[in-house]
Amino acid sequence: MNLYFATGACSLSPHIVLHELGLPFKAIRIDGKTHKTETGADYYTIAPKGQVPALQLADGQLLTEGAVIVQYLADQKPESKLAPAAGTMERYRLQEWLNFVATELHKGFSPLFNPKFTGELRDAAVERIHKRFDHVEATLAKQPFLMGNAFSVADAYLFTILSWTKRVNLDLAKWPALTAFVARMRERASVQAAMKAEGLS
Repeated sequence: MNLYFATGACSLSPHIVLHELGLPFKAIRIDGKTHKTETGADYYTIAPKGQVPALQLADGQLLTEGAVIVQYLADQKPESKLAPAAGTMERYRLQEWLNFVATELHKGFSPLFNPKFTGELRDAAVERIHKRFDHVEATLAKQPFLMGNAFSVADAYLFTILSWTKRVNLDLAKWPALTAFVARMRERASVQAAMKAEGLS
């Protein structure tokens, strides 16, 4: 498998999951500005959306959208229990978290990376994110991971998004459970390996 990623982007999530599962893969870096691969290939010819992550399977098929990719990867090694079995209520709970992180947190951060997004608009976006943080804080104050006592692919996605807080000057100090979660995740070998590979450690 080939994982197409951009340093520190949302593609860090499947990068972590691949290391967690110990699956063989090749990580191919994309330049977010030029949309070129390390070898100079036009990324749009590989992934028409032009976004990361993208996972190229052994048979040539391309899978996109991070929340989908991490579930696909977990299903390659169901014994890892990084995702509950398909069709179970627990799987739907996982999808509930993945969709929350994708739509309420991930997309909530997007405007903050735009330097033109200032003043009241930025303040409103930050307030919205803070409310979402409150929701996750309430969960992580009761348990170490989103799904309970065990790490799941949703945690890799949440960690990835929370790692952006420093880049947009958001302080997590108000949320001790989130702060502890980030510290706990940074201790995982898979997180350390993915971050090292991306030059983030």
